[in-house]
Amino acid sequence: MPPLTVIAGCGYLGSALARELIALGHPFLALTRQEASAAALTADGIPTLACDLSEAASVAAIAAQIGPAPVRLVHCAASGRGGRAEQYRAVYLQGCRHLRAAFPQAERFFFTSSTSVYPQIGGELVDESTPAVPDRETGRILRQTEEETLAAGGLVGRLAGIYGPGRSFLLKNFLDGQAVIDVRTEAPATPEGRWVNQIHVRDAARAILHLLDLSPPLAPRLCNIADSTPLLQRSLYQRLSQRFQRPLPPEALPDLDRKRGWTHKQVSNARLRASGWEPLYPDWFHALEEDPAFLPSIADHGVFLAASTLPAHPAG
Repeated sequence: MPPLTVIAGCGYLGSALARELIALGHPFLALTRQEASAAALTADGIPTLACDLSEAASVAAIAAQIGPAPVRLVHCAASGRGGRAEQYRAVYLQGCRHLRAAFPQAERFFFTSSTSVYPQIGGELVDESTPAVPDRETGRILRQTEEETLAAGGLVGRLAGIYGPGRSFLLKNFLDGQAVIDVRTEAPATPEGRWVNQIHVRDAARAILHLLDLSPPLAPRLCNIADSTPLLQRSLYQRLSQRFQRPLPPEALPDLDRKRGWTHKQVSNARLRASGWEPLYPDWFHALEEDPAFLPSIADHGVFLAASTLPAHPAG
């Protein structure tokens, strides 16, 4: 039986991680910022306490309640919808510092970062050896948090865009008629749109637990957490257009002011897979077919009933 897992941040990913631990019968405690959220999660079967990660005293109070027993820490809190640099600094950089200071007995520390730290725009394949030098302050804060976590002996997982039941900006925007194909005309041009890199929320949770469970000599210290098949926007939307009998989204110039920047790259999960992990959903279309909760949680009932059968997976 592993030690108590402390999930610092029980939002979309943290809740999925808690459900995986419940299924395994492993002890855990979740933390969330708001008292009301903590009460709601606890009522829903996820034991949760309120804790502001940006406040050292708040984190220390939780550590005092837990006591000196060994723990595993997973920082998967979100910065909030604003995405401002000060929020990143408070939640990610300071939050990780406060957790390490309050839990010196922690056996493992895991920080969930983002593949947005790769700023590449040439459509290239990126892995953990690829330079990650973000051009935005928020990305630089993530990189600083990564470096401090690794220097302290922790683990870092760079997550691709998380989706799953109740959450898919890609599918929602397509069904709402808000999707566009990002066609960049200057070099490097993107006539087929940008590459989309994603990970199902359950696969993300499973990857974190897999890496935590590996013995330290075997566990990769830094891993991309993405599915096995990046998808180009144009071919992706062509399949969705056929699936839902809707027009192909229009082309548009890229929105360079996206929250975590505009990039065009293929994220490799080879290191994670080499460690023994395999995704339940190798690509987004597998989840659309095989996760029974996914489509009806995003599409309205009429769209769901009217949708035709999804085409078979393409070869390769």
